Amino acid sequence: MTSFVLGTGSCLPRRVLTNRELEAMVDTSDEWISTRTGIKTRHIAGPGEETSKLAAGAAREALRMAGLGPGDIDILLVATVSSEMGMPSCACLTQKELGAEAAFAYDVNAACSGFLYALDLADAYLRRDPALKIMIIGAETLSSRVNWRDRDTCVLFGDGAGACLVSGASPGSGLLASRLFSDGRLFDLLCMDSARGFNPDLANARNTGSYITMTGREVFKHAVRAMSGAVEQVLAQGGLKASDIALFIPHQANIRIVNSLIERLGVPSEKFYVNIAKYGNTSAASIPIALDEAHREGRLRPGDLLLCCAFGSGFTWGASIVRW
Repeated sequence: MTSFVLGTGSCLPRRVLTNRELEAMVDTSDEWISTRTGIKTRHIAGPGEETSKLAAGAAREALRMAGLGPGDIDILLVATVSSEMGMPSCACLTQKELGAEAAFAYDVNAACSGFLYALDLADAYLRRDPALKIMIIGAETLSSRVNWRDRDTCVLFGDGAGACLVSGASPGSGLLASRLFSDGRLFDLLCMDSARGFNPDLANARNTGSYITMTGREVFKHAVRAMSGAVEQVLAQGGLKASDIALFIPHQANIRIVNSLIERLGVPSEKFYVNIAKYGNTSAASIPIALDEAHREGRLRPGDLLLCCAFGSGFTWGASIVRW
């Protein structure tokens, strides 16, 4: 059988920021953060750890696992909202860093759902040409996109990258089902302004800085409802039941969202892979980082069904089922 996933990898910044350290930065406490979010630590990028550098590091690990080199990559997709530059794309910067000149590269911006959107894109390319080797990366340096005086957001986010190298699979394996959604009407509940422009006629009066703002309670309600609905729909699309799934990897946003999802689906908690305590919310990187960890821990065996689901700014959300 030809594997769909040839290799996975992840790359985390060296610095770890603890809840105790945050107590000295903003009006918060380890107990408050832990009980409300499930987060204990997060990684924060430093010199030489820009988004594209983390993306390239994760890709190298995936290539190493696959026994391939940068020249074998045909397409390079990077899901991110926090590239170090507005132009060129983070994918092009990652391509340069890797030396993957044979590939074409571009970014996918769907916030925390970005990896699932990129996975769906990769599947469409592979249906046309199964021989392609496509590197899908979720990479973020959200430490550069949070207001470090806002305790409601700065405690949540972390930096990192995860990668997954995919190629054409045997019939019955690969991406079996995918359901993606968006609703731009609700964007202002979770958003991030761009840098201020130089055309006064297009000035946005509400833009106080290019950092994340969030109405947490409303986002929580929408996230639980949207992700559980997406999971139910993707299971129906695949003709499957929740009990058929070997492992669930949800977006690692908040432990209360994950627990609500577990309760709604009626699935044993041990079937959910959760690492939010170590990394916080790494947006588009959260699913591929968790996927790499689960893979290396032996949590996925050939033929297993994997279900990933996410919710993010846009709003965007979705769920995907992969036969390993």
